[in-house]
Amino acid sequence: MLRIKPGVDIISDILKETFSFYPASKFIESLLYQYQERGSLSKKQLEGLYNKASGVSSIPAGKLATLEAIILKKPTRYKSPVPQPVAPTGRDTIMEERISDILVKYPQHKRVLFIKLKFENNEPISALEKSEIDRFHKLLTKGGS
Repeated sequence: MLRIKPGVDIISDILKETFSFYPASKFIESLLYQYQERGSLSKKQLEGLYNKASGVSSIPAGKLATLEAIILKKPTRYKSPVPQPVAPTGRDTIMEERISDILVKYPQHKRVLFIKLKFENNEPISALEKSEIDRFHKLLTKGGS
């Protein structure tokens, strides 16, 4: 953390002063421990510290204002909303028919078996795989007649 004046640590001063005012507070104790271990606190933790410290009369108003400025300077993190499950699209019956036609003629065709497995598991089939099935089916119908 880059500090303008390395000898001045407002957060540490406020934490120690608040802890001396609330010695039984596990919240302040855990914040003090975390600040000593990591060297920083999250925005939410600093807001909690500010709420507790604002009730302590021995903390100067300037230090509280500095803490408030530090809180305002930190970015607010928002959780992204839970993605909605995608509704299953209708099965591609033409693709299913073409796969079964190919496998009737060539039951051990590895590439078609792989695409059939993806199709049955409702995994997305790429455009390349669809074009391969179309090409195989076209060769089958051309060569078979």
